[in-house]
Amino acid sequence: MLLIRSLLFQFYFYASVSIASSTVALCWPFGHSVCFAVARAWGKSMLIAGRWICGLQYVVEGQENIPREPSVVLIKHSTVFETYAQLVFFPIQTWVLKRELKWIPIFGWGLAAMQPIAINRGAGHSAVIQVIEQGKARLAEGIWVTVFPEGTRVAPGKTKKYGVSGAALAREAGVKIVPVAHNAGDFWPRRGVIKKPGLIRFVIGPPIDASAQPPKETNLLVQDWIEGKMREISTGYAAF
Repeated sequence: MLLIRSLLFQFYFYASVSIASSTVALCWPFGHSVCFAVARAWGKSMLIAGRWICGLQYVVEGQENIPREPSVVLIKHSTVFETYAQLVFFPIQTWVLKRELKWIPIFGWGLAAMQPIAINRGAGHSAVIQVIEQGKARLAEGIWVTVFPEGTRVAPGKTKKYGVSGAALAREAGVKIVPVAHNAGDFWPRRGVIKKPGLIRFVIGPPIDASAQPPKETNLLVQDWIEGKMREISTGYAAF
């Protein structure tokens, strides 16, 4: 039964993301706010489908930590869950992502309409400059910027070096960093079909002032908070 439920949810995911991506692409002439409203509606539908089909309950902790002004969000990346949950839990936003995602048929069209900061990961320092320049423009428009600092999905109990682009952007733009940890990876493995029922804790941490220290030091503060919270909430987490 668990496998059947997981496959049903997977089917819903692929079907719904195709419809939502097409709709977002068609809404591009109407502006980012309209595109984001469509994306947020899809995110809500995914949360509902996950709860009813797979028993993926969730709770959002620390919503009082969300600043009123546009900020940079740094999220632990371990599943697909956080990619759609953030659409619902945070204000209007866009994301730093690898440019290859925009090349995916249908999905990439919708993604491109959301004004993402699409970078070449192999570009090194120039990629960081791109994030800063485009990120400052998005923030000035009132659009939040989300970064997955490890650059890829990481299994519970693991961590990778945090990229500096999010911290550098926050410092240059004069905005706060909002760190996020969650234990979705305990129930939704990054490789595999099975989604186990359980309570996902999506924890939003206190804003971090990126202007008080260099970006590399800010990165350490962000990583310490996220990984420390991961050890607290994730059953599969080990010290690093």
